[in-house]
Amino acid sequence: MSISDSSASSASTVSSAFPLPDASLPDAQGYFGRYGGQLVPPALKQAMDDINTAYETIRQQADFQNELATLMADYVGRPSPVFHARRLSQQLGGAQIHLKREDLNHTGAHKINHCLGEALLAKFMGKTRVIAETGAGQHGVALATACALVGIPCEIHMGQVDIEKEHPNVTKMRILGAKLVPVTRGAATLKEAVDSAFEVYLTNPKDFIYAIGSVVGPHPFPKMVRDFQAIVGREARQQFLDRHGRLPDHVAACVGGGSNAIGMFTAFLNDAGVHLVGVEPAGEGLDRPGRHAATLTRGKPGEIHGMACYVLEKADGTPDAVHSIASGLDYPGVGPQHSYLKDIGRVEYTTASDDETLQAFLTLSRVEGIIPALESAHAVAWAMREAPRLPASQHILVNLSGRGDKDADYVAQRLGL
Repeated sequence: MSISDSSASSASTVSSAFPLPDASLPDAQGYFGRYGGQLVPPALKQAMDDINTAYETIRQQADFQNELATLMADYVGRPSPVFHARRLSQQLGGAQIHLKREDLNHTGAHKINHCLGEALLAKFMGKTRVIAETGAGQHGVALATACALVGIPCEIHMGQVDIEKEHPNVTKMRILGAKLVPVTRGAATLKEAVDSAFEVYLTNPKDFIYAIGSVVGPHPFPKMVRDFQAIVGREARQQFLDRHGRLPDHVAACVGGGSNAIGMFTAFLNDAGVHLVGVEPAGEGLDRPGRHAATLTRGKPGEIHGMACYVLEKADGTPDAVHSIASGLDYPGVGPQHSYLKDIGRVEYTTASDDETLQAFLTLSRVEGIIPALESAHAVAWAMREAPRLPASQHILVNLSGRGDKDADYVAQRLGL
């Protein structure tokens, strides 16, 4: 019998979309080295343990795996293609640039990958409401979509600044039936939306589930969201091998909380010859505290939202103000696995500024006819910067994590288009 009310009639013919990852990361307490864990009150710890138990049960069930695989194929439209950006590569000179087209997924980004998993888990656990935060609105739209599919009420908390900036996604969430909760406190962006959603979740963790939108928060969410997003890298790795008979030399993705990047990187972690690059927002300058969100580049180990990770902090130890032109990257923490990968040197974390990102947004739009999300455009900006410095025999694979419909009006207004 199907876990949700959606059809899984072809389940017996669908291979698993959800193979089990290396069980050593994280450990049983949810740590990636010194990062992660469950830094939450006792009452919430029990709720997190219950989610982890349910997740470890459901992920090994054939009907869940088959249903998720069917939905990934027939609902999301996976596998998403890998596109060789020939004109862009030729214009820049140097290395060839390829794009993993997560922007072509249903709802327009990688977020649907974990939102389907979280909605099915909520259904399995008998939850009566799904609560979440969103920054750029892509997680909110994807979760509202998944909740509509399985028939569970959805409540999305979103900063007022982001509501005004990402109006198309706000409209979609409302059309899909989600309850939108504007957050006006503080900077009224992603951190405040997370705070607000957690507060409501704490009022009834027995009946509600907080569907975290990235590889952040208390255990098991960094593990769980990573596992659902790992399909991106598995597909991309095999697609590149099938087409080119080799792996890419460089794999790049933007990093805020870090879900699209972990989704892409996981499949390549054991490929020592593949250079992995996470691109953070330098905003208006790394020398301007509060005007960037380069957590791994300028932050230090700390604690935020129930986890240990790199954090941008003020002198008193509270989270610092952050800024990015991309609402989905506007966060003073980062996923604990990214923090671990930085410390062991497996991934290079670098930055792209607002201006570089806007240029990448326009260039990809006008040279290849692909309008990227501003978040994704950070990774495109890195590829555009680095490709001319590399030989033409090398290949850069960029995770184009979302499309830029949501950003088009904002960019046009900012640039006077």
